[in-house]
Amino acid sequence: MPETGSATVGATAAGDWPGTDPLEADRAVRGELGGANLPFLPALPARGPGSDDVGRTLGMLVELPFDLQPHGWRLVQRPGADQRRAESALSSDLNALGDVAGAEDRPAAALKLHLHGPLSLAAGLHLHSGERVLIDHGARRELYASLAAGAADVVRRVSSVARGADLVIQFDEPDADRILSGRVPTASGYRTLRAIDRREATEAWGLVASSVLAAGAAGTVLAPGTTDTALEAAREVDGTALALQLPAISDRQWEALAEGVEAGRALWLAILDPRAGTPQVSALVEPVLAAWRRVGLPPRALSAVTVTTPSGLAMRSPADAVRALTRLAQAADALDQVRAEG
Repeated sequence: MPETGSATVGATAAGDWPGTDPLEADRAVRGELGGANLPFLPALPARGPGSDDVGRTLGMLVELPFDLQPHGWRLVQRPGADQRRAESALSSDLNALGDVAGAEDRPAAALKLHLHGPLSLAAGLHLHSGERVLIDHGARRELYASLAAGAADVVRRVSSVARGADLVIQFDEPDADRILSGRVPTASGYRTLRAIDRREATEAWGLVASSVLAAGAAGTVLAPGTTDTALEAAREVDGTALALQLPAISDRQWEALAEGVEAGRALWLAILDPRAGTPQVSALVEPVLAAWRRVGLPPRALSAVTVTTPSGLAMRSPADAVRALTRLAQAADALDQVRAEG
């Protein structure tokens, strides 16, 4: 993983986790993802609004108050109970991380934190009028800047309790394709919002990535989806790893990704679907190796790979979620053996 400081294949996961106790979640994640793997700061959506992906990221914003309405999250004039709940949940997560890391004899060398990316946040957040932030160019710019500043602040806060761990920040963009292709509905649902320019997407991603790096993060990861438009825009962001769902990558996209790997870009592959049980290691590893051979990449280039999951572990039982991490770590070990044997 060149961009995250490792020369071996590692494992991580999207970041959502079952349950409501951050101490238990941290212990489970860090217990399974040791060594060359990458533990993450779990998000616990079962705690309710403010602990979901959007609400948790909103809790990081700077000078943009928000609340929760029946139609979703909304910008407001003054902070209220919903914002305090989101901010409190994040503080609890960081306190739990500090307690767990502080009790470890050998704390993890790295840690991942996942956030909702700027585009998807603009699609999931509403103006006071009820329309999406995505509709207003000025509001989008303000949101991007607020997220960049807030994410940088969180990097500093996490660094203060993570006992020297290298921080990797993942920006998830589940709505990037709909945003870039003009398929996000208006608040009324009777029409769709105009597609934003691909250059704006690249600039927004570059802004948040550069902000967290300047605050001390060791690397950034972008999960843009696997449509051509979103992936091409993401590839234009220098220095960030790409996180993609392996089954959805086309042969043509693999050719472009191979060029990136050869140039030093890290590649995160979601190989385990949390909704589909826990496959055998061979069933997870073989599709990766088949794609590697198909595009002519050498085994040693597997050092660019981190295996992961899409979101969804929060829907599993805690025991099932732990088993999924165990299997991912086993798959990473198997791939790393192929890399080492050349």
